[in-house]
Amino acid sequence: MTTLPDELDLLLVPRWIVPVVPRGLVLEHHALAVHQGRIVALLPAEQTADLKVRERRELPDHLLIPGLVNAHGHAAMSLFRGLADDLPLMTWLTDHIWPAEGRWVNADFVRLGTELAIAEMLRGGTTCFSDMYFYPEVAATAATEAGIRAQLAFPVIDNPIPGAKDSAEAIAKGLKLHDETRHNPLISVAFGPHAPYTVSDETLTRVRTLADELDLPIHMHIHETAFEVEEAERLTGQRPLQRLQQLGLLSPRLQAVHVTQINDDDLKLLSEYGVQVIHCPESNMKLASGATPVQQLLNQQVNVALGTDGAASNNDLDMLGEMRTAALLAKLTAGEPTALDAHAALHMATLGGAQALGLSDEIGSLEVGKAADLTAIDLSGLAQQPIYHPVSQLLYACNAAQVSDVWVAGKPKLRAGKLCSLDTGPMLQQATELATRIRKGDTHES
Repeated sequence: MTTLPDELDLLLVPRWIVPVVPRGLVLEHHALAVHQGRIVALLPAEQTADLKVRERRELPDHLLIPGLVNAHGHAAMSLFRGLADDLPLMTWLTDHIWPAEGRWVNADFVRLGTELAIAEMLRGGTTCFSDMYFYPEVAATAATEAGIRAQLAFPVIDNPIPGAKDSAEAIAKGLKLHDETRHNPLISVAFGPHAPYTVSDETLTRVRTLADELDLPIHMHIHETAFEVEEAERLTGQRPLQRLQQLGLLSPRLQAVHVTQINDDDLKLLSEYGVQVIHCPESNMKLASGATPVQQLLNQQVNVALGTDGAASNNDLDMLGEMRTAALLAKLTAGEPTALDAHAALHMATLGGAQALGLSDEIGSLEVGKAADLTAIDLSGLAQQPIYHPVSQLLYACNAAQVSDVWVAGKPKLRAGKLCSLDTGPMLQQATELATRIRKGDTHES
């Protein structure tokens, strides 16, 4: 056994541990030891009696998994939750969301919306999220103060956006954020060109050049709808992925979000270049955008991560619920009940997400040396009984309500279902007041 410190910071003794690596392993009656924010041991519970620990948590009815990774979202859009439902994507965007953003979004809006989203995500077992929204420096501060891990993909669009008059200013501010957070262990930064249809070749070439120089990811909505692909072919004679290949953007650093519309040539490109695909099933279903062929991608060794998208198009940030939807949709799409089984779905929501964000050396699985980003799920409830296979029960019979405890880098963020350091009262009151003003159409005070 690895030599342990004289006194451990934390020892967790759940009924089951699913480390995710190796795939399919379920440890029963084992313990996980944490010291200085990192996992230092997984060992049989019977061998822990003599260990000296600052805190020992017995979790007799619980399943312990890596913290969930929400690989795509727009956190501050939690404040637009339910604003414009039951609409096609482009109608939703052009007639409702973009006008609302132009009128209401400022730094204060982003701060409040991000805080609300972080509270919801931590409550649901998410310990790391990727955010693509305006004023990313504000979201970075909110994430740091909450103690949650985040990738900030700063948005790049050729038109003016809140916080930047053009793509050049957006890039300049994004690079400044990268410089300011380079020593922050919780924050990473990515380029966030919105989509092929909103960013020119010139801007995308600049993004690619800078991303290559800085070794930073590129996070982008790609092949989200059939209309997007058809319009690209009509206007340019190329499918978006072909265009991105010619511009040199296809690589393992590209995080392709949605990817609901692919043919055999698209699949070959995604596999050949090792592109990371981020699947957002509930948002795609709600907007009738299409279904990502998850099992087909996995069969070609394409890494697939999972994201909720923003609460304005989902309408929740519940990664366990998203995981269940992804598994069911994958089976329907593939016509195979064996597609995306329980362990594969959990991998997608943990290590798959970590790999997509370039963080797999640090998070995504319960391995010695990795950060102690952990989620405990209480399986003692009525709707979780009886338990034959705990990972299947996690996938098919659980949601955010069963998450009891969450740690990020060994620090408690949720304990027995209660947030440890976030006071949701003021943020809920402010959100309600803002929603009243939006509903009435009041002028936003800067």
